[in-house]
Amino acid sequence: MEEESMEEEGGGGCEAMMDDQNHNNWGAGGYGRHLLGPAAAPLGDRLLRGPAAGPPAGPELPAVPEANGVLRGCEPGGAAGKGGAGAIAAAININASTSKFLMNVITIEDYKSTYWPKLDSAIDQLLTQSPGDYIPISYEQIYSCVYKCVCQQHSEQMYSDLIKKITNHLERVSKELQASPPDLYIERFNVALGQYMGALQSIVPLFIYMNKFYIETKLNRDLKDDLIKLFTEHVAEKHIYNLMPLLLEAQSTPFQITPSTMANIVKGLYTLRPEWVQMAPALFSKFIPNILPPAVESELQEYAAQDQKLQRELMQNGFTRGDQSRKRAGEELTYNGSSACASSRGYR
Repeated sequence: MEEESMEEEGGGGCEAMMDDQNHNNWGAGGYGRHLLGPAAAPLGDRLLRGPAAGPPAGPELPAVPEANGVLRGCEPGGAAGKGGAGAIAAAININASTSKFLMNVITIEDYKSTYWPKLDSAIDQLLTQSPGDYIPISYEQIYSCVYKCVCQQHSEQMYSDLIKKITNHLERVSKELQASPPDLYIERFNVALGQYMGALQSIVPLFIYMNKFYIETKLNRDLKDDLIKLFTEHVAEKHIYNLMPLLLEAQSTPFQITPSTMANIVKGLYTLRPEWVQMAPALFSKFIPNILPPAVESELQEYAAQDQKLQRELMQNGFTRGDQSRKRAGEELTYNGSSACASSRGYR
């Protein structure tokens, strides 16, 4: 059960509680220990009392909330301390408002009307932010919302809402990419991929309690893996056959796209689905090590010919040996280009 998985961990999280079915705190020192009486008192309390003191006059009674919401135990000299069934019954007969205060139940209506809207708004901002943007949300508040919903057994509903929310977002992203002209297609795919992966760096930690106590425990999965899979299914798989020819064309035309953009996309595709390497092994080998078989000495002539060809293409595009700045750019491209074949094949 979910409660059992929470109790295994120590500390101040849900796992530290001894909860009822609504996850109300019945931990040591709380309401439950007062009702259980001296038998439930910590060992240290019994030792301090000493054997000569004998048992207390009567069972300890539940704490009574003051007007300001602070719990205060009953005075030992009061009527409640005298024991007796009448005193116990009077102490347990709590009015409805006090009962709600102690239980703090979050109903499904509360979740839908109060808690999920806060999470929904924060996720929207995280998914659409640009790199370096300041997001005016309280991470502490969002984290607290998730924590409370997990403790009140709304994890399944919250996970379903999160997946549906992100799926709808990715479907919109895919449609926008489909409408992009070829000259902007690569850049826009790179932006969409980077923006989504950046958002996951905030979304996954915010839902860490749901991941730990529901996804890992009951589904035997991981939230980050699930969210990466969503991008693969709803965006990358739908665009890979249009994207790859454009990448190969850009590779053959120096500086059609920046080397950093090419590297980000190729590494991102490899992260999403490593088997896509088979679609363009030479392209992936320039950015992912050990993709191609190890190099052999007999192929060094071929590698040298590839380097010479690239140098000729650079010179044809205005990069002369006398221009130091262009020479450095050409050397960088050469390193990221065909001359990296030897290193990608494991040649030393």
